[in-house]
Amino acid sequence: MKWGTPVLSGKRLVLLASACLAPLFVQGVMVSEAAAQAPHRHRAEPARQVSGANNRIEAITVNGNSRIETSTVMSYMVVQPGDSFNQENLDRSLKTLYATGLFKDVTLRREGSTLIVDLVENPIVNRIAFEGNSAIKDEDLRKEIAMRPRAVYSEQAVAADRKKLLDLYASKARFGATVTPQIINLSHKRVDVVFKINEARQTLINKIAFVGNSFFSEARLASVISSKETEWYRFFSSSDEYNPERVKYDAELLRRFYLHNGFVDFHMINATGELSPDRKTFYVTFTFSEGERYRIGRMDVRSSLRHVDSASLKNYPDLFQHQWYDGTAIQNNATGMQERLQAEGHPFAMVRPVIARNPEKKVVNLLFDVTEGPKVYVERIDINGNTITQDKVLRRQLPMAEGDPYTPADKKYSKMILEDLGYFKTVSVDQAQGSSADRVNVSANVVEKPTGEFSLGGGYSTDVGVLGNIALKQHNLLGTGVDAGISGTVAYYEKQVDLAITDPYFLDRNLVAGIDIFGIQNNYMTYQSYKEGRFGATLRLGYSYNRYLSQSWSYSIIDRDVGSFYSLDEASTYGYEYVPSIYVQQSRGWSVLSQLSSTMTYDRRDNRTRPHKGFVVNVAGDVAGLGGDTRYIRGKVDAAYYVPLDSLTGSHDWTLQFKAGAGYMADWGHGNVNIIDNFYLGGENLRGFLQGGVGPRSGHYIQDGKVLPAQGQEDLIGGRFIYTASAQLNFPLPMGDDVGISGRGFIDAGSVAGLRVKNRYTDMATDGANYTPVTGDTMVPRVSGGLGISWKSPFGLVNIDGALPILKSRNDRLYPLRFGFGQQF
Repeated sequence: MKWGTPVLSGKRLVLLASACLAPLFVQGVMVSEAAAQAPHRHRAEPARQVSGANNRIEAITVNGNSRIETSTVMSYMVVQPGDSFNQENLDRSLKTLYATGLFKDVTLRREGSTLIVDLVENPIVNRIAFEGNSAIKDEDLRKEIAMRPRAVYSEQAVAADRKKLLDLYASKARFGATVTPQIINLSHKRVDVVFKINEARQTLINKIAFVGNSFFSEARLASVISSKETEWYRFFSSSDEYNPERVKYDAELLRRFYLHNGFVDFHMINATGELSPDRKTFYVTFTFSEGERYRIGRMDVRSSLRHVDSASLKNYPDLFQHQWYDGTAIQNNATGMQERLQAEGHPFAMVRPVIARNPEKKVVNLLFDVTEGPKVYVERIDINGNTITQDKVLRRQLPMAEGDPYTPADKKYSKMILEDLGYFKTVSVDQAQGSSADRVNVSANVVEKPTGEFSLGGGYSTDVGVLGNIALKQHNLLGTGVDAGISGTVAYYEKQVDLAITDPYFLDRNLVAGIDIFGIQNNYMTYQSYKEGRFGATLRLGYSYNRYLSQSWSYSIIDRDVGSFYSLDEASTYGYEYVPSIYVQQSRGWSVLSQLSSTMTYDRRDNRTRPHKGFVVNVAGDVAGLGGDTRYIRGKVDAAYYVPLDSLTGSHDWTLQFKAGAGYMADWGHGNVNIIDNFYLGGENLRGFLQGGVGPRSGHYIQDGKVLPAQGQEDLIGGRFIYTASAQLNFPLPMGDDVGISGRGFIDAGSVAGLRVKNRYTDMATDGANYTPVTGDTMVPRVSGGLGISWKSPFGLVNIDGALPILKSRNDRLYPLRFGFGQQF
């Protein structure tokens, strides 16, 4: 062969072919990897590598989009006309289109210099329905899922919502629940999504076990935690439903309980819940190490704070040597000392408790280290989520303003104050770094809740009998914080209507202002011989000096009527006539009360609705006679002190409360003296006795022209001086937590004395026909003791108190059992 070119050998031919095919092989591998990363039905066909203008994308054609605009599709793509057919950018475009969730299928292919985009759109959700659910309402299920009607349907969204529904049922202890999505195809690329639910039975706790306890019994530890073993009487409670989050919370409760009782080295090893083989119940096990029990040894205070001497703080800790170590009490003492220093002009004061164990002596030595923390100021306060409540309503409640020093206590009290407003479902207060290290931005995040209230109610009370009520209230009128409402009550012995408006921040100042317009009709004829009506209005104004001290003023103008006596002939068929007390008859008719009142309150209770510790003192005064017919001056002092028994009982449900009060009223000028203004004792303020059944009373029978004692049927006319005292122990009852029942034992004491009438007719020799005997006018105390329960039933709050007199006066009116319940719906 004579071609002028040497012939290649076989080996050289193979080598040359390999070199030429290698780039194509590498490109094929890259395309295969990209295709493997994308879903199998979404593909970008490999672009042939052609150099120059032939590798440019001259145009992009989109097919299959009927609902989504072509411009929208183009905006999601990485490649655009004029770009090259780069395989990496094509793959990124494919993934981006798929990630939108708008398309069921995506294909990219090349035809010459045109890129073809073939799409299959996902359908639109027409309707979402739930079938088979009864334990959880449809609206609660809808709140849980993300999918909504008129949104784009995707399998991933349905799968995510199915998992959320299963998690919701698991939180309700229904671990056997199943959720099956069913898709119904409709015309025009629409679908109905139906979640078919099998709720299954609740998975309850069959057994709770404690491993590692030697000092406390299982029964004692079971009373500490919130989870309970299933029992027949827990039909009103969810405490026997297994909930993993509750088990974690119970582990924390056990840790706090042991630290509260001196076990410094307590360690929770694990808290587990195991499903039984039949998948019907759970077994919960808490495994822990108790460690040794310690007492408190030496206590000291060290201060490096300027102008604060350690000696001035040594008596502040409310602890004593040799008491059992209590981690909660120690931290509360440190917090209290810190807040006291901050209130006294040291805003950056920090108090840190330092403990030193002595294992040999089993004591813990305490040091309260007082230092000055970092100086941080509030740069900005943001309020988020208040779609109804005005911004200023929240800002004026906060204990800080922009530019003020910032302390952890400010954050805690801000959250507490906003929660106490009652306007929000949830409240959180967060902080973030400001523009510099000594600046912080505070954000209060709230979620609004309905503050309007329409209620119909009914119930029974021993004071007014069977009752019904209706009320329309708005506690946050137009987001201004104004509380307004109208209510009416109709009972067997009472009728009442009331219109009230209260502005808690009148004129954008620290002033509470309000007005009440009311009408009341009382029928006392079950234990009195007259009826009483009151119609009037009260203007109110109050303000706070600080977090604990407040004062209020009110002015009332009230038109009163005493009348509708028993007829003297009503009892004539029995051979005698009852004569109403002349002191009641002197009060008969209309009178006008014009009264100015003031109350000073110092409140250090931990909770104003359900106090557990602390005290409150009220000093009140009334002056009547600034106009009107009646003139008197009346003063009253009331105090209450609450003692927690946590350290003795190991439970937060035991509280000892002491209450006492005293009042006196004096007349001035020449106004009317009306018995309805007097002090009355009995019923709520002296259990075991009839309402108003203690104190001066008068009235008699006439038989054959003779005056006879009324034998316990006299009119109750009250007195000018009153004193009361009460000691009460609030305690939990067995099974009480599960059915909402708590108990109390009490001793009440008190008396009313001092005949307050316009003219006395107590001397038979000089008063003649006007003579009216008076009994019960004595300062000797009446004492009663008894037991009571409160039940938060499905029908409303039920209160039952049973009391028997220990000391009583002759002819005192007794009422051993008081009962009341009501329901709002």
